[in-house]
Amino acid sequence: MKAVVITSPGGPEVLQLREVEDAAVGDGEILIRVTATALNRADTLQRKGSYPVPAGASPYLGLECSGVVESVGKGVKRWKIGDQVCALLAGGGYAEKVAVPAGQAAGLPEVACTVWSTVFMTSRLSPGESFLVHGGSSGIGTFAIQIAKHIGAKVFVTAGSAEKLAFCKDLGADVCINYKTEDFVARVKEETGGKGVDVILDNVGGPYFQRNLESLGVDGRLFIIGFQGGNTTQANLGPLLARRLTVQAAGLRGRAIKDKARIVAEVEKQVWPAVEAGRVRPVIHCSFPLAQAAEAHRLMESSAHTGKILLLPS
Repeated sequence: MKAVVITSPGGPEVLQLREVEDAAVGDGEILIRVTATALNRADTLQRKGSYPVPAGASPYLGLECSGVVESVGKGVKRWKIGDQVCALLAGGGYAEKVAVPAGQAAGLPEVACTVWSTVFMTSRLSPGESFLVHGGSSGIGTFAIQIAKHIGAKVFVTAGSAEKLAFCKDLGADVCINYKTEDFVARVKEETGGKGVDVILDNVGGPYFQRNLESLGVDGRLFIIGFQGGNTTQANLGPLLARRLTVQAAGLRGRAIKDKARIVAEVEKQVWPAVEAGRVRPVIHCSFPLAQAAEAHRLMESSAHTGKILLLPS
């Protein structure tokens, strides 16, 4: 099969499409012929050599895919050859074929599993509460806006241009903040009567940590899923005690297979009906052939996109 290989840690130019050994299906797994995969920020970090591959995972990039079941391993009961699936992966999506545990091949992949497991399963965002997502025009952001509105939350977003904010508004965001020209803390306080929001989903990290604490209300919850701005900071922890704040962080890729299966099952149960009803839709910026993975990475790192960037094997 063909797969995108990282020839050495570095920039997008190190990505090359090559012939590699076929993916093999194991017990409890299905083999998917990939129809499409999508870029995630973690892919760019792995390419640079700063995101180690979890033990036992495919060495190739790609944390999600859609496709058709080509074969099934021993013990797999739900899926059969020819079924159309989309799957959460620990790696291997940038290829023509990928093997995945059967329990991870049920629901919407990376963005849905990330948002649902953090914002809802852990931070317990509830109807009537307020929610701030940074990077509202990203794949994570565009999904988070829609599902949070679907469950009845008031949605705040940050983004870096008027065009991206307008797009977020069209998806349902209630309060749109240009982080380049506005102080998001001040705007959050203004819009909430000084109370702050209930839940924040953050991918910036260190530079936003103190400001996120200041933006949370009593019993507020901050969930960190990335460190695009850096992973160190100096902070005043007083607000944690004063307002009973909770700070958590987690990745999705390194979780145990059992944990991923539980998340995928929850997404299928809670999110898929909203997708089928047209209340939540994937936002696709553009697609590239698999051979142009380097160009796709350049686009992602430019942050000029809105929504997801896809790679198509054929």
